Amino acid sequence: MSAQKASPNVVILYSDDLGWGDLPSFGADELETPFLDSLCHAGVRLPQWYSNSPVCSPSRASLLTGRYPAHAGVESILGGERGTPGLPPQETLASRLRERGYRTGIFGKWHLGAAADHSPLTFGFDESFGFRAGCVDYYSHIYYWGDHNPVHDLWDGDEEVWDNGEYLTLTLGDRAADFVVRNADHPFFLYVPFNAPHYPLHAPERYVERFAHLPEDRRMIAAMIAAMDDAIGVILNALEAQGVRDDTLIFFSSDNGPSAESRNWLNGEEVSYAGGSAGGLRGTKGSLFEGGIRVPAIISWPNGGLAAGQEYRGVGAMMDVLPTVVHAVDGNAPAVSDIDGCSLLDELRQPEADSSQERTLFWSHDGQWAARNGDLKLVVNAQEGMTPPHAVDEAVFDLSADIAEQRDVSGDHPEATRELKQQLDAFQAQTREWHIARPARV
Repeated sequence: MSAQKASPNVVILYSDDLGWGDLPSFGADELETPFLDSLCHAGVRLPQWYSNSPVCSPSRASLLTGRYPAHAGVESILGGERGTPGLPPQETLASRLRERGYRTGIFGKWHLGAAADHSPLTFGFDESFGFRAGCVDYYSHIYYWGDHNPVHDLWDGDEEVWDNGEYLTLTLGDRAADFVVRNADHPFFLYVPFNAPHYPLHAPERYVERFAHLPEDRRMIAAMIAAMDDAIGVILNALEAQGVRDDTLIFFSSDNGPSAESRNWLNGEEVSYAGGSAGGLRGTKGSLFEGGIRVPAIISWPNGGLAAGQEYRGVGAMMDVLPTVVHAVDGNAPAVSDIDGCSLLDELRQPEADSSQERTLFWSHDGQWAARNGDLKLVVNAQEGMTPPHAVDEAVFDLSADIAEQRDVSGDHPEATRELKQQLDAFQAQTREWHIARPARV
């Protein structure tokens, strides 16, 4: 291993509604993602990685703040109408890295506020390009949702711009690669939150034709993922061309599990759609079963001691990204009390060792609650997707033996079940305190 650079570049690649079973490196043999495959081969695979929420805005808040969604102040999907407030003022990964001398850029989906004073530039980013709502048409970049008029939503910094007819996924790759080229002589933080493969189901014909042998819904997801993979390839190639790839920490993941919602423009109909795959996990986007919150994840940093082709046996969550990155940049784990995540860098450097993390992770969404400690996971009022009814009122699952969460083992583990319930009660109390302390949105 070559000498470690004092200030590694940081690149976060974030997919949208990509399921745990939607990459070849996680079992999707019918798809093609050569660039993500190469990233996995060069880094550490994270099969037990979680979003902090089964929906997009809260998961992004946790990623950028290192906090649980309730602590960050974003617990539900935010609207996209202009003037919509979002993430309350606080430190983010971008602002913390900018304080350390990094140049910071975001290219893609923000979804943490559409108001002018909630743009990415107010949260530590020097540059931004993309959209602020939850989804847009991939070619017109218009936000269609709810009972309001369509809203054009493409921004270069705080200036509205038009790029009609250009496929957004590929544009984001080009813009992000240009950021790499312009900042290669200086430490940088690059955040690329793609909107693929979130609906609407749009992809250039050459990608759709590549998967003509697949069923239509799976074909469209495959095409959108392949286009995203090509865009990621443009970014990776830029890092290589600038000679900074080995000194760059790259993290890839998804904001939540695959969607089974009624989606726009699949044959012009709004139908229940199941093109994404949770890879045998129970539930989809919106659910606190594994399929809604366990997501594919990869981390690579060749010069940082992360061995190629390894697998991390431990459990991690999106709120761990911030402290892990700060640890990589500073050389020691951050000693801060205002975040909920923890650095996993030391464990990632020895991924085959048994995890030393002894903690319970918690989730809440739309009246659902869950807690995981070790292999046991408690769910309360869990539903299968975005909408009720609840499928399970309360149960404990042993994820080491029952990844599909079918058998309640609470009776087999009475003491552990009691402790999980007590811990969840304490987390619910903490959540109420966060609500009380939260500043009002304006």
